[in-house]
Amino acid sequence: MPLSLPKDALLALAAVGWSDGTLDPDEGRALLRTAKEAGLDAGELAEIEQATRAKLTIPEISTITLTRKDRVLCYALATWLARLDGVVTAEERASLVLLGDRLGLPDGVRTRASAAAFEVASQPAGDRPDRYDFAALEARILAKLGDLEAE
Repeated sequence: MPLSLPKDALLALAAVGWSDGTLDPDEGRALLRTAKEAGLDAGELAEIEQATRAKLTIPEISTITLTRKDRVLCYALATWLARLDGVVTAEERASLVLLGDRLGLPDGVRTRASAAAFEVASQPAGDRPDRYDFAALEARILAKLGDLEAE
């Protein structure tokens, strides 16, 4: 099943990836592949591709059209992405705080989303999604978070 997040959420993930100064080429390719699999149109794909080539920041991202589910999931995926290399830098932490603020997520929701992403990432090999399998990660995080629309 393809990732259900819209373009703006994928752009936010790219911005978090850039927060330490560089976007890992594997992260960029994974975001672009994910955007294609999600069925984004040519213009949206061009925006994602541009975001993988040139630094993008959280304030440049529009989050106003994201649903609550999209916002929580975007934050969870961003925390997972920031932890992927094993080190969360001060810049990445600041980027996550700014993203959570832009998404309008209270601290408790941020903690739950981050914990769900960490729990999925901590599963033994074979039980966790591949490093850049955003769609599989989305499904596992959503299963851990339950009904986001009910909150």
